[in-house]
Amino acid sequence: MAILPSSTNQISPANERLYHQSALVGDWKGSWVGNNQAVEFKVVNIRGPRAQVEYTHNGHTERGIGEVQGGVISFGGVSVGTKDGKNLALVFSVGGAGKQTATLTKQAPPASDSRLVGSWGGYAADIGKSASFKVVSVSGNEAQVVVTTDGITRQGTGIVYKNVIMFGQSQIATDDGQNGKIIYQVGTKSFMVPVTKYPPADSSSSVDRTA
Repeated sequence: MAILPSSTNQISPANERLYHQSALVGDWKGSWVGNNQAVEFKVVNIRGPRAQVEYTHNGHTERGIGEVQGGVISFGGVSVGTKDGKNLALVFSVGGAGKQTATLTKQAPPASDSRLVGSWGGYAADIGKSASFKVVSVSGNEAQVVVTTDGITRQGTGIVYKNVIMFGQSQIATDDGQNGKIIYQVGTKSFMVPVTKYPPADSSSSVDRTA
């Protein structure tokens, strides 16, 4: 079974199983130990060994690319990691100037009225294919997604255009927010699977327990 190549932001399934790197993606806020000054670290996306991050401290924000090593992201003199997906340990250390530590908590994603947000799934009996497309959040023209086609799951940042989200060689589209279709490509062949949106999960089974 071929694995689809993707040029989009992506966490490899192997790294996700070992390190749960997707838990790092999000906006984290807290304060430094000792002086209680506010500090924020935002992981916009992870692409293999690189992460797009924003680090806000002392009233200004630094943006750039961090280095991903297992379950830790390093950006300049800052290293961050999380064990539970709710609290982030941040350590700042440069040379022999000592180090500062902070504990940050993950912020709930902003509310979105996008009709695409939610979990979608379906089966095309005529071609014997099933597919699912989970849209975790939409912010501007980017969406955090988890896509499963041909038994392979990928996750990362997709591109939003009107009522369509494109991620690697797959996309989802909906006209009414309840019914849609997933189109994905394997090699030179394209497949279309009709999908419907699942009802929202109750709080006991929700994946996001940060609220």
